[in-house]
Amino acid sequence: MKIPSAVVAAAGMLTLSAMLFATGARAGLDDAKAQELMKTGGCTVCHNVDKKGVGPAYKDVAQKRKGEKDALATLENSIRTGSKGVYGQIPMPPSSKDKISDADLRGLVEWVLTK
Repeated sequence: MKIPSAVVAAAGMLTLSAMLFATGARAGLDDAKAQELMKTGGCTVCHNVDKKGVGPAYKDVAQKRKGEKDALATLENSIRTGSKGVYGQIPMPPSSKDKISDADLRGLVEWVLTK
């Protein structure tokens, strides 16, 4: 029995969609949504996209983490638990889930890593 080409194509698209979903690929945040989350989460008090403030610029974070397999998890953990000594002597306080949800945090960190 011959399978119609439309069925084969549809199956291929479903497979591709499943692969993208499984690897966590998604459209990501746009700049406006990222800025909103940074304000809500309190990030803008210390961080900027392209220049150092109290904390490192996001572009510097992205550059430092470029190519690291676990960069996303490392940054999420650092944000949740706080960190010290990674980008200087000024410690970063932890950011609680009541300021930014896990899902929003993940989206924001993914966005930062694209800078």
